Amino acid sequence: MQNILLFIIGIVFGITMFKSEAASWFRIYEMFHFQSFHMYGIIGSALFFGVIGTQLIKRLRLKSLSGETIVIPDKEFGVKRYVLGGIIFGLGWALTGACPGPMFTLVGAGVYPILVVIAAAVAGTWVYGLVKDKLPH
Repeated sequence: MQNILLFIIGIVFGITMFKSEAASWFRIYEMFHFQSFHMYGIIGSALFFGVIGTQLIKRLRLKSLSGETIVIPDKEFGVKRYVLGGIIFGLGWALTGACPGPMFTLVGAGVYPILVVIAAAVAGTWVYGLVKDKLPH
């Protein structure tokens, strides 16, 4: 039952991404050239509601669907890794025209060349898993 619920949430997320044009290469291009507020508005509203949701989960000690208390551990402060990670993420986003959420939305919309990007993202994640112990964190 839980998998069906998560599948439905994923479909709704994909439809929302597509209909809001958050998966549109043109909108992403506009954002990186500071020509439109569209994507900044979407990202900003997601950030706003994400912060509120996280605070509600922490303060109200909400439980997951399986009944376990949700625990969100505090992150340790580290500017270098966030700056470097953000640069790498932003470069990948700018080069491919999609971040991870819209990549799968684009497959659902019939943009099959994005499968190459998904394969590269999975390979990059796999390589990171191999070398993460050797990287400065």
